[in-house]
Amino acid sequence: MNNKRIIPILSIVFRPVFRAICFVFFCVITGGSAMAFSSGVALSLPIKGVDVSDGSLVSSSQAGFVLSEIEYDTAFYGVVTTSPSMVFESAEAISDGYPVVISGNVQVRVSAKNGNIGAGDNITTSVTPGVGERADYDGYVVGTANESCESVEKECLISVTLAPRFAQGMKSAMKATNLLQNVKRAVSSPFLSPLTSMRYLLAVTTTAVTFFLAFYFFGRSGKTGIEALGRNPLAAKKIGLGMLINFIIILAISGFGLMIAYMILVL
Repeated sequence: MNNKRIIPILSIVFRPVFRAICFVFFCVITGGSAMAFSSGVALSLPIKGVDVSDGSLVSSSQAGFVLSEIEYDTAFYGVVTTSPSMVFESAEAISDGYPVVISGNVQVRVSAKNGNIGAGDNITTSVTPGVGERADYDGYVVGTANESCESVEKECLISVTLAPRFAQGMKSAMKATNLLQNVKRAVSSPFLSPLTSMRYLLAVTTTAVTFFLAFYFFGRSGKTGIEALGRNPLAAKKIGLGMLINFIIILAISGFGLMIAYMILVL
């Protein structure tokens, strides 16, 4: 066989073997620490903040890149990592900024102040700059936890699979919610699923119809009562009692309508 044909064949056969040997050798000389590296590609970014460290959550703003400090922040960008698997920037660029990954598995600073974190829980941003927490409600999350954290006094550094998205079905039965919180999260969300949009639309429609009917019937009842008092002053007590009963019924109907709107949002 021609030597010119043998050399390409040997190259194809032994190239994967050579790569595997190099990978094993690298793991051995690094003591296996490569397994703790981020699986994402990092970019060097200038970040404003006094506590920018490994695992800090980063968001974009009009002032540039900052540490995330808003719950369910839709402007979340990525995570600072000191051990990226690959960096395209030069060493000089890295020294002027911080390596940030936007995908893959990465170590993230989290806290259990919002509740214990378990593997599989969704992680979102919190009011503590750069620190994540367990997501309890429908909203924007940064990814899924691969490890647990139950420390309330201090932060944990756990592995998280980055997957920024709007997630649903996370309402915790241990925490109360209210109408204003739901509306606030709806307004801050960049997009909603068709089902969620329908829920908010039904809640708003129910509330509007309830208030309209309450004011309409209250106005009619009040007008009728005043006219009756003018025609028959001797029956003022009976007429006043009837107006009071009508007012109580209108309040009960209004409360029932608002309760329906509330249940549409939270269930």
